[in-house]
Amino acid sequence: MLTVPGAAVILSVAALAGHGRPAALGAVALFAVYAAVHLLAPAAMGAGDVKLAIGLGALTGVFGVDAWVLAAVGASVLTGVLALCVRMAGAGATVPHGPSMCLSTAAVLALALPTQGV
Repeated sequence: MLTVPGAAVILSVAALAGHGRPAALGAVALFAVYAAVHLLAPAAMGAGDVKLAIGLGALTGVFGVDAWVLAAVGASVLTGVLALCVRMAGAGATVPHGPSMCLSTAAVLALALPTQGV
């Protein structure tokens, strides 16, 4: 419910700060990847993750392609490792991807912000 307004805020602030283009490109690119996965395998990726991808893609897009790729790949790796751990523990539950998306983005921003002089 808050993912779309959050994405709108991120895109607006990025545009006001002069980073509208990279934010928009990051948002569209990550949305496209997640939407494709959701359409091809709806059980593998929920619509909430697709909506969350808009804001997180915009946020990481502001910090460049390297940050965007690292956050996107990091989220998948985190979810995969967690799923493997759950599977090895014998639990048959599914693993949500959203927390990994947020954690990966936060980690990338923590690494990128000091180098940006912010």
